[in-house]
Amino acid sequence: MATKKKATGQAAQNDEQATQQKTTGQNDVVPVAEQEARFVEDLADMDDFAQWYHAVVRKADMADESPVRGCMIIKPYGYALWEAIQRGLDERIKLTGHENLYFPLFIPMSFLQKEAEHVEGFAPELAVVTIGGGEELTEPLAVRPTSETIIGHTYARWVQSYRDLPLLYNQWANVVRWEKRTRPFLRTSEFLWQEGHTVHRTEEEAEAETLKILNEVYVDFAEKELAIPMLKGRKSTTEKFAGALRSYSMEAMMGDGKALQAGTSHNLGQNFAKAFDIQFLDADGTRKLAWTTSWGASTRLIGGVIMVHGDESGLKLPPRVAPIQVVIVPIWRKDEERALVADAVAAVERDLRAAGIRVKSDWREQTPGFKFNDWELRGVPLRLELGPKDVQKDQAVLVRRDTRAKEFVPRGELAARASTLLTEIQQALFDAALAFRQRRTYQANDFAELAARMADRANLGFVEAWWCGDAQCEAEIKARTQATIRCLPFARSTTATEGACVYCGKPAQEWAVFAKAY
Repeated sequence: MATKKKATGQAAQNDEQATQQKTTGQNDVVPVAEQEARFVEDLADMDDFAQWYHAVVRKADMADESPVRGCMIIKPYGYALWEAIQRGLDERIKLTGHENLYFPLFIPMSFLQKEAEHVEGFAPELAVVTIGGGEELTEPLAVRPTSETIIGHTYARWVQSYRDLPLLYNQWANVVRWEKRTRPFLRTSEFLWQEGHTVHRTEEEAEAETLKILNEVYVDFAEKELAIPMLKGRKSTTEKFAGALRSYSMEAMMGDGKALQAGTSHNLGQNFAKAFDIQFLDADGTRKLAWTTSWGASTRLIGGVIMVHGDESGLKLPPRVAPIQVVIVPIWRKDEERALVADAVAAVERDLRAAGIRVKSDWREQTPGFKFNDWELRGVPLRLELGPKDVQKDQAVLVRRDTRAKEFVPRGELAARASTLLTEIQQALFDAALAFRQRRTYQANDFAELAARMADRANLGFVEAWWCGDAQCEAEIKARTQATIRCLPFARSTTATEGACVYCGKPAQEWAVFAKAY
């Protein structure tokens, strides 16, 4: 249950400036203490991580509930973060030679039924349209859960010769998967994503494509832009994408020690090429089946940013994707002071914009303390405070969101100092997330150790262990601990080439990472 919390952070350290505005009568509608208490009262303690997450999403104005169960309304602040994610991913996707296009939302059911494993994997999540224009459809239409089938059907027409290959395409779209248990951004019945679909001449080319996307697009973006360290590796057969030959993923550790699958890249082999007859005439004059891939990342990355970097006061956004990098809070007492401060704020804002910094000035009729808490909750990386005394001294106050460190900076140096601090904050968030993951990564030699780690809620995390590769062992571990194999990591934290399976004790060559996951 949510608990009331006192105003926290730098707001409590700015009594003199806050008092100036509190005593002006400028905000007489609601008493100051009530304003500030009301603002943070719905934030749950982080020990109740699920409630804390929901409160942050709501109070930071990221998303709202929809009339349709399991769907969400992404509000402007949340959508601005998604746009930043889109820009960063889209740039990397295009740099690797891919082009954007768009496929229809509705998919004939017969298409999904052509690949048995695929339709079986998605059947429980399908939303199906049976009536259109008041008449029953001759064939039901699935609302896009993913696009491999309709794209496979199309690629079969587009590919005739080896000269047509490779096809390197991506689309930005929405998808629908009828989830039973939903959570904003992390798991919703409708969500936004990008999905890449490519066709290749050989298995080697398809495998290279699959790994390139994982490493050069997804992991590079997540670590450099979102400041989230990623564990990357191959999915087990049980956890791979339905219909894929091999699946690879990047896995992130959230603030409660659970895992989040943040992006996946799939070598589909020739499964979909067989189902949709994607053939080409090769240089040797023979007809051959193509090799295909698919890969995707979605709005769940927003949930990852919240849960990796957030704290008891709300969001902490990485500067490179923050919709607002610097918020200016003007402070004044009298009208003539307001005019003086306004001129200084305008000049500072121009300097920051000229330096390429995303900046916003907050002239709302609330107290400085309220605004400080508000922007801390929203995770703006830097706050700039500017009052009459600062104008006289030709300076301003810069406050970091991550450490709440405060410094007085001459006006002429603000843009340069803000740029430096934003770079430092970006790195500091990554370093803190990596250190947390390292502290919460354990090794288990037997099932008792694995089970004990998964039962320790206060210290939950990733557990590395040997696994024999048997799906039955994997299933029994999941049934008894709720932990799944997140991936078989590319980089092992052991030099040994084999050991004993953590569950059955038989010889094992697979080094696996187990965790509870969202």
